[in-house]
This record gives sequence, C-alpha cells and structure tokens, in this order.
Amino acid sequence: MALVGTEKMFKMAYKGGYAIGAFNVNNMEITQGIVDAVAEEKAPLILQISRGARDYAKISYLLAIIDVAVKENPDIPIVTHLDHGDSFEVCKQFVDDGFTSVMIDASKLPLKENIRVTKQVVEYAHQHDVSVEAELGQLGGIEEDVVGIDDVSKHLTDPEEAVEFVEKSGCDSLAVACGTSHGAYKFKSEPKLAFDVIQKIADKLPGFPLVMHGSSSVLKEFKDLINKYGGKMPDAMGVPEEAIKRAAKMAVCKVNIDTDLRMALTAKIRQVFAEKPAEFDPRKYLGPGRDAIKEMVKHKLHILGCAGKAAECR
Repeated sequence: MALVGTEKMFKMAYKGGYAIGAFNVNNMEITQGIVDAVAEEKAPLILQISRGARDYAKISYLLAIIDVAVKENPDIPIVTHLDHGDSFEVCKQFVDDGFTSVMIDASKLPLKENIRVTKQVVEYAHQHDVSVEAELGQLGGIEEDVVGIDDVSKHLTDPEEAVEFVEKSGCDSLAVACGTSHGAYKFKSEPKLAFDVIQKIADKLPGFPLVMHGSSSVLKEFKDLINKYGGKMPDAMGVPEEAIKRAAKMAVCKVNIDTDLRMALTAKIRQVFAEKPAEFDPRKYLGPGRDAIKEMVKHKLHILGCAGKAAECR
C-alpha cells in the first residue's frame, strides 16, 4: 500500500533540500493528471481536499478516486490531506475517514486560542497516527472559502510566536505567512517573499517542516491561452518559480498548488471549444485538459526538486 503519512516524507525533504507538491483534487481528470505525472517522475505526492472540493464532489466520491490512484501506484508514496480544516469536528471526520494528514486552520484566532484548537486536533489525530498541519500568520488573496487579508506584509508569521506555537500545540508542520497569497490575482507587482522569516523560523526550529500555501505561479502559457480564447485574466500574477525553488531548498517541505491546476484545465478546454466549436464530447475536451495538467505537474516536480525521490520517502 502506497498510502503514507508525512513524517518520513518531510524528514527526507528537509534533509535533501526539496519540497513535496501538495495538489488539490476536485474530480477524476485532475487527479489522473496529477498522479500520472508523479508516477512518471517517480515523486512523492500529497493529494489534498479542500472544503470547495467536498461541497462539489462529496468526500465519498473523492475518496474512491484517490483509492484507485493509490492501488494503481503501489510504488508511489501518497499522503491524503485535509486542506484548511476550520474546526476540530471537520478534522476528526477526516481522521476517521482514513486520511493520513489533516490541517487545522485557526490562524484567524488569537495566538492562545489557535494553540488550544490546534492542540485539541493534535491529541486526537496522533491517537490514530495522523499528522497535523497548522497555520500561524495570515495570507492574502481569495481561494474558494479561504479569504485572506489585503496587505500580506503586515501579517507575516512572527518567528518567536512560531516557536511558542509549535512547542505548545504539538503540530507536525506549520504553514507560515511569508508573502504568498491565495488565488490567481495574488499581487499587483512582482512579489518578494520574506525569506528572512523562513530562515529565522528554521534557525529557531531546526529540522521542523514548514509549509507554503498560495504558491501557484499563474503560469504565463495558460494565462495567455485563457485570454486568447475569450478569458479575462490580464492582471493575474502568481509566485515566481525561482522563489518557490529557493524556499524548497530551505525549511519549506510542502508547497500547495491549486490555481495552476485550474488554469491548465481551463486553458485547454477553452482552446478546444474555440478551435472545434462543434465538439460536444466531454472526453474530447477534458482529455486535453488532463494532459495539460500532467505536463504542468511534471514541470512543478522539478521546480520543487522532488522528482525521483519517491523511493526514499516511502
């Protein structure tokens, strides 16, 4: 069985100076594109489910799709992860459903309350050998039901608070606010990530895995295709891949990617509809979208540095 937790995966990523790609899944085609790319590149993988995905497809359907992916790829270590769980009850449900990792996001609460809620999730999850990701600080932008703040520079994670938070909550990894932002319209100008914040936290918590949310790059090839075929995304801007590559060589062991998946799928569907307006077979436009996701994910695995690392993460 290829279903694993994050402990060894993050340990090897930290030691090797790379990060694991955490990709959001919403349907079969997206999942197939991700998993096929990972299988070809022999990379470890985190498949995560957001609240939006749960509302769209129901947990039972998504679990069935992931279950097939795991069974068909026994040599690939796969973590199943709850993204942005907003309460103990939601996290408990995913632990009970067999997920190997959950995220409790209480970052909007005061520090002490965030610690209390996170600790409650940790105590339950650890009884079932499930790892827990938490968040400290706040990101900007909007992604599904996750609404960030306007000025990310004013809500960066405080390194001193990070130490207190990790020690008191017992979480296994920490999503930090370092200048990234959710969604396709992350920034008005090219962003500058707070690598000093990442380094300070790493110095104070040596060996502890950090997580970067809001890390899609809003790739130009897909933005251009979407706009060419009727889209309106001229001001969309994401996190530069060089910045992601640098963070992955530091203490960042998990990088979340969602918007780039949506853009790859949408760009190819728009292209098929424009070039073949008589097409009505979903397989003929979802198929090219799936292929675009696969190639994009393969590219991302090399940016993150985790291509070829599957065997050591099992």
